Amino acid sequence: MLEAPPAARPAAPPARAPRRVLRLGLSFGRRSVAILAFLALWEIAPRAGLVDRTFLVPFSEVLPTLWDLARDGQLWSNTQTSLARALSGFAIAIAVAVPLGLLIGWYRTLAELLNPLLELFRNTAALALLPVFVLILGIGETSKVSIVVYACVWPVLLNTVSAVRGVDPTFVRAARSLGLSAPRIFQKVVLPASVPSIFTGVRMAGSNSIIVLIAAEMVGAKSGLGYLVNASQQNFAITQMYAGIVAISVIGLVFNHLLVALERRFTRWRADH
Repeated sequence: MLEAPPAARPAAPPARAPRRVLRLGLSFGRRSVAILAFLALWEIAPRAGLVDRTFLVPFSEVLPTLWDLARDGQLWSNTQTSLARALSGFAIAIAVAVPLGLLIGWYRTLAELLNPLLELFRNTAALALLPVFVLILGIGETSKVSIVVYACVWPVLLNTVSAVRGVDPTFVRAARSLGLSAPRIFQKVVLPASVPSIFTGVRMAGSNSIIVLIAAEMVGAKSGLGYLVNASQQNFAITQMYAGIVAISVIGLVFNHLLVALERRFTRWRADH
């Protein structure tokens, strides 16, 4: 009796790692090309005489200054001070705005009562009120954290209210038909559907926290990145001034990416993630 030939081994699947690395590289390249072009223009413009080199130094001269600031501790100490202020105000704003926004969005009566006041303050820029905060709270830490709280509250609050009101009524009616109570409907239907819009407000607040804080530190502070940039400008340390600006930009970029990663973590259930 003849023996059956050995079964053919299945073909090995093609390697996916190189393709994934290639896709990541192409994606990074597309995202970075605009920044690289901007940095190239920054480098070329003063060297070619397109702008006065006294006021806009080449980017390659900023990097050594940034390294010197990091090495002597100025960059880290000022960054730590600014981050402590910004993150404190940002966290307080979220702790206040998210619950309040959920309540306003869920209870129509409360929304009708508070809407005129919200419309008044949402159209009042935080920087316009900076002198008021300084006069009332002084030039210490309280005024700086408070102005950050004010600037961050509104995007989170308004996006939360809009998210709750924008929940599909069909889902709410379906939950009620299943016998769920109002608190359970809010927990199981309204809150999950509101998370993406809430995070949009959180990301806007994160950007506001850096921008407003830097402006506040330029007005009255003895530490922080805003103080570093303003003091460098007044002392005509132009290279150091641009180094501080680059540091602020990098911090804002990293902060935004962290918030995007956190948003993806909490909205993993969405079809487009």
